[in-house]
Amino acid sequence: MVIVVTMVGPQPGSSGWSDLSQTQRIIGWLVSQGLTNQQIARRLYLSPHTVNYHLRQIFQKLGINSRVELARIVQEQTGGRPEELGGDGDPGA
Repeated sequence: MVIVVTMVGPQPGSSGWSDLSQTQRIIGWLVSQGLTNQQIARRLYLSPHTVNYHLRQIFQKLGINSRVELARIVQEQTGGRPEELGGDGDPGA
């Protein structure tokens, strides 16, 4: 007997990048720069719980499970340039 399990949801990768809000893209950028949730929260004047909420939403939209995967996608989508995030290109500096 063979059992096949299919995961429902987005495929891992950048297909959901366009679905991210501006705030989610900025948080993703800051994660890709190595900041912790606490550091991101301070920089964006948010609660660490709010940052965590946004990260859960980002992971779900992109079909990923780790900050490393998020950093890879951010790099692919922006080429390492914050101006590619959209908006004013200033991710909470």
